[in-house]
Amino acid sequence: MWEFINFYLMPGVVLGCIYALGAIGISLTFGILRFSNFAHGDTMTFGVYVTLSLVLVSGLHPLIVAPIAMAATSVMAIGIDKLFYKPFRNSPTIMLVIASFGLMLMIRSVVQFFWGVQLQPMVKGIQMPMQDLKPILLPMKHVLIIGGTVILMLAVHFLLTRTRIGKAMRAVSDSPELARVTGIDTEKVIRMTWIVGSCLAVAAGVFLAIDTHVETMMGFKLLLPMFAAAILGGIGKPYGAVAGGLVIGIAEELSAFPWIAATGLCEGRTFTISTLEIISNCNAPLLNPGYKAGVAFAIMVAMLIWRPQGLFRGRQF
Repeated sequence: MWEFINFYLMPGVVLGCIYALGAIGISLTFGILRFSNFAHGDTMTFGVYVTLSLVLVSGLHPLIVAPIAMAATSVMAIGIDKLFYKPFRNSPTIMLVIASFGLMLMIRSVVQFFWGVQLQPMVKGIQMPMQDLKPILLPMKHVLIIGGTVILMLAVHFLLTRTRIGKAMRAVSDSPELARVTGIDTEKVIRMTWIVGSCLAVAAGVFLAIDTHVETMMGFKLLLPMFAAAILGGIGKPYGAVAGGLVIGIAEELSAFPWIAATGLCEGRTFTISTLEIISNCNAPLLNPGYKAGVAFAIMVAMLIWRPQGLFRGRQF
């Protein structure tokens, strides 16, 4: 049981937290601006590399300097909106989608030009699991990721339910025309949408970099699972994106769990390297870990067929 919790369930929760933060930005953008922003993943990558540069210069922990990267990424996102998205505000949606594809490539090229394409660690060294939580093997980085995600989600909840701009964002999401008639400054709402989405994207990227490493394709690789999470929860529904992210993350990790154990193969054997050796030698995973992205895609397609509006009854494509 502890093997299941330590090596599959908890990593699935951590991965789901990262997906959830990224999916909220996609969901907000679609709900308020009415288009799928395919540049969201590379916006995340840009924020991660800004964070990496600040870490290398200051020597501080990534979570300490991440707010500065969030601010820089928000400024970039607002500038992109004014230069590239605002002229197409009243154009067919497909034009905004194509523009986001172009910006995805442009942002990635800028990142590769200034920072290169080599893999880099965000935090050096190997973090061992905390001894106080045994038999749960939970590294401090996973505690920070889960705790940070909970704090950010509560902050988004407070913003949307207790602040004037948050209520205006919900009104524009429900009916932009009616919100404009009632005197809501829709451009201000759009700016706040980019700020919130950018900050959450940077947080998701920094959490992923702390857990793994930094690379120029990291945001693009997360794009499909984040869209799957947004669609599963209900596109345009931030709370649904949270639930969808957790479901996708846990489903991806549990798909590699050896549900059909190869019994009898390990009797009388002694393993001295690690528990991973036991897993690899004694049990065959249900799916090869290389197919995890396919699990997210399968869930997304199944949801579009069975319930296009998602679990929280969001907008349909």
